[in-house]
Amino acid sequence: MTIAGQEVSVNAEGYLTDLNQWTKEISLEIAQQEEVTMTEKGWEVIAWIQEQYRNEIPLTIRKVGKSGVTDIKEFYALFPNGPLKKASKIAGIPKPVSCI
Repeated sequence: MTIAGQEVSVNAEGYLTDLNQWTKEISLEIAQQEEVTMTEKGWEVIAWIQEQYRNEIPLTIRKVGKSGVTDIKEFYALFPNGPLKKASKIAGIPKPVSCI
């Protein structure tokens, strides 16, 4: 699949399958497709999510809310209608197992 002019590997749901292919340009295009406006706080959340993934820490909405980066209410405001799914897709990581 081509995103932001770059060939990337994605799964059937459109999540990147290789975090090494992630770039800010790719994430901005994905955010636009997901109808998410990225803010400075949104980028902080994305960086935290990527760090958790690299450290093999399973993600849940509750963990994001307790992260100190954002609270659950703000997380829903930053990434409306499925915050963990959308944030994970924008971050370039697979959909967390806690997401339906």
